Amino acid sequence: MKLSYWIILLLTAAVVILSIRVGFDHNESKEMDTKETTAAGNAALETIMTRTSVRKYTDRQVEDSTVTLLLKAGMAAPSAVNRQPWHFTVVSDKAVQARIAEKLPYAHSIKEAPLALVVSGDMNVALKGDERDYWIQDCSAASENILLAAHALGLGAVWCGIYGSPESDRIPLLKGILNMPENLIPLNIIVIGWPAGETTPKDKWDPAKVTEI
Repeated sequence: MKLSYWIILLLTAAVVILSIRVGFDHNESKEMDTKETTAAGNAALETIMTRTSVRKYTDRQVEDSTVTLLLKAGMAAPSAVNRQPWHFTVVSDKAVQARIAEKLPYAHSIKEAPLALVVSGDMNVALKGDERDYWIQDCSAASENILLAAHALGLGAVWCGIYGSPESDRIPLLKGILNMPENLIPLNIIVIGWPAGETTPKDKWDPAKVTEI
């Protein structure tokens, strides 16, 4: 009887110790997960807050695998009804870049850059009727993803606008240079390269532009 008592006591103590240990491990794991989540969130916010336009680049080339990462980032953007009406033209030919810089002087930085991505809307995929112009928002979201991904990878990039209105003369100029099909409408050129020198991001926070209701 006395032996059984001590056995039960020891088993009870073991269960209590095990329960405490499991709870400790769970809390420790939860705390580590929280720290990792916070670190990832801070890194993402840092990328957003420090991104800036870069127009001067070194002659270092951008690897194909990095270009693929940028394109994947662009295609990860949200889109209306998940139509994904975007198309990306990768421009690395120096002769073509020189022609773009000549015809579109505001995009002069493309001449020195190793790479540019033209983000276009594909009208064969875009919504129809009054909702067609959602392609502009969709492709803008994809463009911002590319800009942020470029910055996160240590690259510099700048958005050069093409589509200001359907009548913009920049559209036929660029389409002619790139021999783009009729169904594609270029939204912008994102010039990309390794930054030459330091850049300082602008502090754009302005509480006057916020309305609380």
